[in-house]
Parts: sequence; C-alpha cells; structure tokens
Amino acid sequence: MDSSSLPPAMEVGEYRNWAELPPELTSSILHRLGAIEILENAQKVCRSWRRVCKDPSMWRKIDMHNSDDMECDLEIMCRHAVDRSQGGLVEIDLWYFGTDDLLNYIADRSSNLRSLRLKRCSYITDDGFVEAVVKLPLLEELEVSYGSLSGESLKVIGQSCLKMTTLKLNRHPQKENDDDALAIAETMLGLRHLQMFGNGLSDTGLNAVLDSCPKLEHLDLRRCLNVNLVGDLQKRCSERVKVVRHPNDSTHDYPFDASFIDMGSSDDEYPYGFSDIDLMSDDEYDDFYGFSGASDHSDDDPFDYYDDMLF
Repeated sequence: MDSSSLPPAMEVGEYRNWAELPPELTSSILHRLGAIEILENAQKVCRSWRRVCKDPSMWRKIDMHNSDDMECDLEIMCRHAVDRSQGGLVEIDLWYFGTDDLLNYIADRSSNLRSLRLKRCSYITDDGFVEAVVKLPLLEELEVSYGSLSGESLKVIGQSCLKMTTLKLNRHPQKENDDDALAIAETMLGLRHLQMFGNGLSDTGLNAVLDSCPKLEHLDLRRCLNVNLVGDLQKRCSERVKVVRHPNDSTHDYPFDASFIDMGSSDDEYPYGFSDIDLMSDDEYDDFYGFSGASDHSDDDPFDYYDDMLF
C-alpha cells in the first residue's frame, strides 16, 4: 500500500503517542494486566493512563496474583483496588495473602461479586471466611485451594449462595473423610462444575454428590485416593457427568505443584506422601509480607498519592 494512502498517524517514520490512544483502546490494553501491575506501574505512565486506571470499570475484575519478590503491602493495595471498583466488583483472585478482615472488607463493598478465588491464603480462618461469604448471595463460583474450610462451613455457604454453580475445593490428599462431599450433596444442588483435588471423600461421599447434583457436568477427582472409581461407580459417573477426571489422571494442567514425593510416607497430615505444594510456613509469610497485625490498618492509604500526583 502506498504511504500516501495511510492515515496521518500511520505515515512512514511516524509513531503513535501511547498517551493519545482513545480511552476505550487504552482500557482494552490495560485490562490485560493484573491489579498489581496497574497500581504499581501502568497508572504512573501518564495522565491519560491514570484517568483510565481510576475508572470503576477497570476494577470489575481484580487479579492479585503475585510472586515471591513482591515488596509492597498487598493487603492495602487490594483494599485500594476494591475501593476503586465502587461496588462494581464481580470477580477477584487472591494468592498467598489475605486476612479475615480483608475478606470481610471485600464482601462489605462487593455485594455483586460472582467469583471468589482464594489460593493458598493460609491466614483466612474458617470462621472469617463464612462471615464474609454469607454476604455474597450472588456468588456463582468459589475456589478455596489449600485453605481452611470445614464441612460445616460448606453447608453454610451452600445455604447462603443459592446461585453457586462452580466449586473448587482443593486440599492435600487426606485420609478418608466424607464431610465435604456430604455438605455439598446437602446444600449445593445446582453445581455444574466440581473440583475436589486431593479430597478425602470415599465412594459413599461420591455417590451422595451424584445423587444430589443432577446438573453436574464436570467432576475433577484427581488425587482423591479414597475413591475406588471402577465398576458400577465408574459407569454411573460416566453416564451422569460429561467430563470426569479420575484419581490417577494426569495433573499436567493443574495450576499447583502436584508431584508425589515419598509414596511410603506415614506422616498423618500427608498420609500419601504428597508434596507441600509450595505452601509457605508462617515464618516465611511473616518475612514475605511483613504484616504487623491483621486488623491494624491505617486510614491513610499509601496508594492515594497516585491519584494526586502530577506528571
């Protein structure tokens, strides 16, 4: 194509000024970033980007996936992101951090939340989780991976979140225990997708789920080593559920480290010799995040200066 036919911004030798992009295009680009990247970097590029980053529509989804070299206070940052959503938050992912206070802060300001994913959030307690989630009646998707959540709490959640269609409850491989499965069977009758990686459910618990969840389409039982998925039970699963992941199926697409280490281990907490799945110890968490107190939050938000800074 002859250069004379190109629009002015595309003339040979000329380059577009990113600050002059239309706001809707800038928003589309920035939506590909996580909340941490936006708050720490993108919004400091220029005035126009800062205006886009402050728009509540940018914060309908908050992804707080972080790495081990993060030095900022992620809890304060998360609160700031939630505030920016102005009640429009529908999806949030937390990795490695969080407290009961933070989860309730989110719930109190996000009654429209549809999806909550908590991954390795070891400081969130069973009671604190229930207190927050009962405030989210529109919740459709819940993930709690390697956190504290009892069968009794699952019952409360099922009774409070009647729109629940997706549950991911991932644990270290456990000794036989059907509490989770029976709670799901009793209160989450509308589930379509259920992942119970490493759960202690037995054939009894699995049958209860199949009896009570007729809409189930996807069932992930990988590393559920107390389930004997053969014969009539296997046939029943295949007839009732479109996609079934068996206890010994590949974990190549599982987002956590799911490698076995010592199959002969007699450790009570990990009876099948499963790895620690990269969970941090309490000391490592303290060193990493430097929290001085779970409920001690200043009214002064250190990220406020971003909103007023001049370029």
